[in-house]
Amino acid sequence: MTGYPLLLDLTGRRVVVVGGGAVALRRAGGLVEAGALVHVIAPSVLPALAALGVAVHRRRYADGDLAGAWLAHACTDDPAVNAAVAAEAERHRVPCVRADAAAGGTARTPATARSGGLTVAVNADGDPARAVALRDAVMSLLAAGQLPVRHRRPPSGGPVAGQAGSAADPATGAVAEPATGPVASVAGLAGGVVGPVGSVALVGGGPGDPELITVRGRRLLAEADVVVVDRLAPQALLAELDPAVEVVGMGKAPHGEGATQEQINALLVDRARAGKRVVRLKGGDPFVFGRGGEEVAACVAAGVPVEVVPGISSALAGPAAAGIPVTHRGLAADFAVVSGHLDPTRPGSTVDWQALADGPATLVLLMALDQLAAVATELVKRGRPAGTPVAVIRNATRADQQVLVATLGTVAAEVTRAGLRPPAVVVVGEVVRLRGDLWSAPA
Repeated sequence: MTGYPLLLDLTGRRVVVVGGGAVALRRAGGLVEAGALVHVIAPSVLPALAALGVAVHRRRYADGDLAGAWLAHACTDDPAVNAAVAAEAERHRVPCVRADAAAGGTARTPATARSGGLTVAVNADGDPARAVALRDAVMSLLAAGQLPVRHRRPPSGGPVAGQAGSAADPATGAVAEPATGPVASVAGLAGGVVGPVGSVALVGGGPGDPELITVRGRRLLAEADVVVVDRLAPQALLAELDPAVEVVGMGKAPHGEGATQEQINALLVDRARAGKRVVRLKGGDPFVFGRGGEEVAACVAAGVPVEVVPGISSALAGPAAAGIPVTHRGLAADFAVVSGHLDPTRPGSTVDWQALADGPATLVLLMALDQLAAVATELVKRGRPAGTPVAVIRNATRADQQVLVATLGTVAAEVTRAGLRPPAVVVVGEVVRLRGDLWSAPA
């Protein structure tokens, strides 16, 4: 069939389904979702069909039943009845879908799916299995964010009314007075003016390998208008973005270099209040040493809808990528994740180094490479044996990943000798020995 594809607005319009079985149930369900006034004609119908709230006429089809209909479905198991329905539809110029013999009708139902405001409908010239397979493949790519489906206009039509000239200045961190009101409805923005607003999604990009981002995170990236990216986020994902997407590098480098957190917060709010869909792409997980809580608080204070998409933290991915389980039955029943970027001898430290020296069995240290000598010395001084195995995993999960294995007493010197630089994950504990044991083939 060479057809002309289109979508019909059936809201409040009469549609007749002749038949009361499983096929009629599927067709009627879709029509109800489309808002049609569905009339089912059949001597008997499935209970689930009647439960849809459609008008059920428990009798056989009769000529004239299509009067006033916008669409007809012939779904009985009697070819003669289906042919009669199709013939009446032809006389009244009503599109008709014939379930038993598609060529006998004037319309066909494609394999259909809907997601995020998109409708995917596939016809395969009489091969329904092929149509379904292609539909499912397209939906799988959509779910993974691997199709260029970015919205081409702001989600609510444009900037917030009354806010021209109030954009944030990323260089200074200055931003318009925060709006008030509930985030969900964005009521009360700009001193009582309700207008369109965008959104912010804090997306955990994972430890570095671009394939380790979540499906939802990848989809939100594909739909973004603006991507505010961290230095340690998987940069390869940026190459997949639509050229029209604004990409802003706002990651903080070691030793406090780069944008301040206040400037990053201001940028997120500014772009969202201009009606943009903003993705804040972070390395690892937004809430694991990522200051994601501060960014959420800034968005909420400004009346900007915000969500957090968790990511795989390097605290878990780093050891795993090096072949080291952080827990193992009979060896390590607990582990701790600690930020090691500050000198442990510094007064006022909030890290309880004595507790970490006494246990847990495995320590995972993030951002600790610059202070590794001081951290190792502190742990040994407080009771961890100097012979405790240590692994340092640099660029975990990436193609250039490096793994160095030493002990607590030698690791600082070994890292210096190897010239390792951040980013790196440090694992302290007996589980490091498993790196060789687990992956060795039995003799």
